[in-house]
Amino acid sequence: MNIIVPIKQVPDTNDVRIDPETGTLIREGVPSIVNPEDRHAVEMALTLKEQNGGGRVIVLSMGPPQAEAALRETLAMGADEAILLSDRAFAGADTLATACALAAAIRKIGAYDLIICGRQAIDGDTAQVGPQLAEFLQIPQATYVQALQRESDGLLRVERAVEGEVQILALPLPALVTCLKEANHPRIPTLKGCISAFREKPYRVWSAADLGVPLEQIGLKGSPTQVRRTFTPPPRGQGTVLTGDPAQTVRALMDTLREKGLV
Repeated sequence: MNIIVPIKQVPDTNDVRIDPETGTLIREGVPSIVNPEDRHAVEMALTLKEQNGGGRVIVLSMGPPQAEAALRETLAMGADEAILLSDRAFAGADTLATACALAAAIRKIGAYDLIICGRQAIDGDTAQVGPQLAEFLQIPQATYVQALQRESDGLLRVERAVEGEVQILALPLPALVTCLKEANHPRIPTLKGCISAFREKPYRVWSAADLGVPLEQIGLKGSPTQVRRTFTPPPRGQGTVLTGDPAQTVRALMDTLREKGLV
């Protein structure tokens, strides 16, 4: 199977800081990582390739030049090829413009059987790019997939987690799925894999001109939604612990709630 896995390089959320004046993320000095849920998508693609006796796994990302580190990590995991979409024209893209650019890149790549995305990125939490990408490509899709396999009739059998239940679907290929982190445990790159990622496996960078997509459909120009401001919620005040006789503490609690207009 030929599988394409879109990934994103994101700030390590444990170290995210927000500029109080501008409301924007402070990225200087903040380490970047492969979006954790995308690592599960890469693992799902590699496993499916191994189960079906061959094929290629191509990892695709859009971002600044430093996103190369994220792509090299997925190559070290076992992906066969990596492509980075990097151009100032892509800057400021919302989920729609991002999906548009990724779709153009996938059309340029050519034949594929399956696209596997992580459920969502930890810096945006929208879970929109995967479904929007499927719509741009006009292919079947299934979200929140926790297991899948290719059947003998060529259909893709997927198990979706839906509100505590499991939905089983059969998709014709090509198709797109977004996977849950519960689906697997991403493998750790080996030393041989790391060496191969830098010496042997193909790595390409495409610009907006390489994709041939109209500039008004990508980047900030192609983004109908814009984030006006982000901020850190103020810390909560210290709570009050009521102790003593249960009857007295209940009365004290009710008095406090009445004072605050909550009851």
